[in-house]
Amino acid sequence: MAGASQKMLTQTLRALERDGLVKRTVTAAVPVRVDYELTDLGRSLAPVLGALKSWAEDNIEHIMAARDAYEVQATG
Repeated sequence: MAGASQKMLTQTLRALERDGLVKRTVTAAVPVRVDYELTDLGRSLAPVLGALKSWAEDNIEHIMAARDAYEVQATG
């Protein structure tokens, strides 16, 4: 994942595991292999995240315009 440090990615995955959204499986190998998969609870978020994605795509032009207006005002 571009821009994410290994530490931050690990912390985020552990938090998702703690919340029951992902399952972590460690396989003894050299090097050790760690796999993550969505749980049923995690998969149940798909419609919600799909709706959020759709909303963002529908409104990106408004968001970008608001950002531009904010920057003009802030640097005024």
